Amino acid sequence: MAAQLHCLFVGKGREASLREAAEVYALKLSRLARCELALVKDAPAALPAQEKCLREGRDLLARLDPRHLPVVLDERGEMWSSRELAARLKAWEDAARTPCFLVGGAYGLSDEVRERARSGGALFSLGRITLPHELARVVLLEQLYRAASINKGLPYHHD
Repeated sequence: MAAQLHCLFVGKGREASLREAAEVYALKLSRLARCELALVKDAPAALPAQEKCLREGRDLLARLDPRHLPVVLDERGEMWSSRELAARLKAWEDAARTPCFLVGGAYGLSDEVRERARSGGALFSLGRITLPHELARVVLLEQLYRAASINKGLPYHHD
């Protein structure tokens, strides 16, 4: 059985080059794992940043299947190497758990979303740097592809 993954992203992304890069890695990943990508609409631009964050967080949680393990991308989360991510994906697959990776919008994620991950999932950091959310999608999808490649014994990953 192929690994199953889900990703929920806020907004479709304004930068065409980053959308295309995400699509490239999503396609590569789809050859190794079943991966569903879904978009949650951005909150209206006229709202204050905190309200946008709260509304987008509620929308993310509403779309999160209760059976899925929420893995929230957050700079305060745990940093995993590619091999550690691969091991986690394998462990989740072996335990019949389906991870759902959540990436917030331009104003980040609400505390409610982070708390959901703390209580029944994981907080995952791509590093201590702050990435634009559109670039974080690309990096996440590339790392999921790399982890799936590791788990399949393919030569994409180099030590």
